[in-house]
Amino acid sequence: MDRITATKTTRLAEDCHQKFALSPEVKNAIANTNREAFVPMGLKHNAYKLDALPMGYAQWISSPLTVAKMSQYLEPKGGFKVLEVGCGSGYQAAVLSHMFRGVFTIERIESLMFEAKSRFRELNLNNIHTKIDDGQNGWKQYAPYDRILFSASAKVIPQKIFEQLTDGGILIAPIEKAGKQIITRFKKNGANIEQTELEACDFVPILDGIQK
Repeated sequence: MDRITATKTTRLAEDCHQKFALSPEVKNAIANTNREAFVPMGLKHNAYKLDALPMGYAQWISSPLTVAKMSQYLEPKGGFKVLEVGCGSGYQAAVLSHMFRGVFTIERIESLMFEAKSRFRELNLNNIHTKIDDGQNGWKQYAPYDRILFSASAKVIPQKIFEQLTDGGILIAPIEKAGKQIITRFKKNGANIEQTELEACDFVPILDGIQK
C-alpha cells in the first residue's frame, strides 16, 4: 500500500472508531485494507466515506462502518478460522484476513467471486480461500469454524451451518424479523444456541442457488 492510500485507510479506521469504539485488532485491520481496490471504478472518490456503495448485480459493498462493526461483533482471535457467507466485493473478507489465520468465503454470483479473487491476488491476501456455492450450505470440507459471518440477511440460520461452528464459537448474521433486519449474535454451547440481538441493519437478502 502506498503512503497516500495508507493515510486514507488510517483516517477511515479513525472515522469508524469515532462512531463505534473498535478494538485495536479491528481498527488495524480497517487501516491495513485498501478499500479503493474493492470499489467500482466510477466510485473511487467515495471509497473512504462511511457509505455503502452499489457495485452491480444488484449488490452493494457494505459501508466501512458496518464492516468494522460486524468484525468487532465476531470477537476475532488471530489463530482462528472464519467462514463468511456472501463474499460480494471481497472487502469484508480482506478485513478479516488481517485478524484470522484462515478466511473461507463463499459467493453465489460467479462473476463477483472471480473479481474478488483477482483483488485478493493483487493485494497478496494469501490466507483467503474462496468457493462459488449457495452459502446456506456452508463449507463442510474445512469445518468446524471458530467464527461464522453472514454478509447477507437471512430469515433463519440453517441447522447445517450451526453444525459447522465449533463448540464455544460465535456466528454473526443479519436476521430478518417483522419487516426489519437485526444483527444477531449466536453463541454455540453444546446443543444450546444462545441468541443476542445487537442492532438494526440493512443488508441484501441471501438467495438460493448459484448465479452464473
